[in-house]
Amino acid sequence: KQILEIKKEFGKETDIGARRTIITDAPTLIEVPTEAMIEKEPITVVCSEKGWIRGMKGHTDLSKIDEIKYKDGDRGLFIFHCETTDKLVAFATNGRFYTIGADKLPSGRGFGEPVRLMIDLPNDAEIITLMKHEPENKLLIAADDGRGFVIAEKDVIAQTKNGKQILNVKGDVEAKICCVLGAEDDHVATIGTNRKLLVFPLEEVPELNRGRGVILQRIKDGILNDVTSFKLEEGMAWVTGAGIRTETNIQPWLGKRAQVGKLPPNGFPRSNRFRT
Repeated sequence: KQILEIKKEFGKETDIGARRTIITDAPTLIEVPTEAMIEKEPITVVCSEKGWIRGMKGHTDLSKIDEIKYKDGDRGLFIFHCETTDKLVAFATNGRFYTIGADKLPSGRGFGEPVRLMIDLPNDAEIITLMKHEPENKLLIAADDGRGFVIAEKDVIAQTKNGKQILNVKGDVEAKICCVLGAEDDHVATIGTNRKLLVFPLEEVPELNRGRGVILQRIKDGILNDVTSFKLEEGMAWVTGAGIRTETNIQPWLGKRAQVGKLPPNGFPRSNRFRT
């Protein structure tokens, strides 16, 4: 009110000319994202089986990952390329998602640092998945009791080191799977430690922001071991010692969500996993 009065009193033309100071509305606030303050550089993220993480400069040739050194008794678990401006997403057995800034990773000159120093991961929880954050992706997450749901990856970002509870688990149940869905995928395949395989339409799995989810597969005498998604007309693929095998005749295993499933095709890995 006072500024308007000053503008009215002194903003008009006078004997010595118009006022030089312009009184106007406040400028629009421009938010500068934190990423804009970080120099964009390519790095290779390396996280070992025992939870030591580092960011090696440049994009290391992934065909030469056997040359990467680890502490005695340790080995590589997650290795991928990204930029220092990217965020990393980690999903743990306690059903929580954690977020790590790629620019915060320790140098790749040594063995790195324990990832538990960067996030508040309980001692009784382990990381299931570590990946570069892709906001447009959708994830299918599931617990070892066979329950799960779909969630948009943009909704799993945590603002604190304590992470964000997404998949609710309790008792002996643990989060088990985090599967990135392909843009054109329309079916899901699940397999348990009891070696029963089930295929059903992806549309039968709800998209939630948090919860226990729905029963994907009923597992008798075992737990859910792996999940994959695929486009039905292209067939279901899995990794073998000789490469990738694809089964296009899915009819024997095609059913509805929450069914038991049947024994997998001949040649399916004894590990009961679609990926190594």
